[in-house]
Amino acid sequence: MSYSSMEFHKIWIEQCAATEDIREQFGAKNALDYLIGEKLFTFVMASEQDSEFAAQLPAFVAAIQGLFSAEEIRAYLDHLESAKFLASPEAEIEDEDEDEDEEEPWPANPVLGAAELLRFSRIRQLLQSC
Repeated sequence: MSYSSMEFHKIWIEQCAATEDIREQFGAKNALDYLIGEKLFTFVMASEQDSEFAAQLPAFVAAIQGLFSAEEIRAYLDHLESAKFLASPEAEIEDEDEDEDEEEPWPANPVLGAAELLRFSRIRQLLQSC
């Protein structure tokens, strides 16, 4: 099904299918980065503004929980929290030389940073429920 023929707020279905291929070819961390670190964060942001996205959020979360074990999700969220949200700016600068694939540093704008931290907290709560 192409993007133009499906309702955009249901794009998560194709993203979950793509995640299975990513996991097979590139490993679990890349699959988690793609589906949770990128797609779920974007989806949650859209759900804050659009009721159709908000209505699909529980199904998207359930699909993620079906693709990854609770332990994989917890470990990934712990890594994301320490690498992106709890790392000091100095540590991020030092780490940039070591690993170019790490998460972006904390946003320079404190309001955007706070919004991103709240979004992360919400995502953790959603994924670790049940």
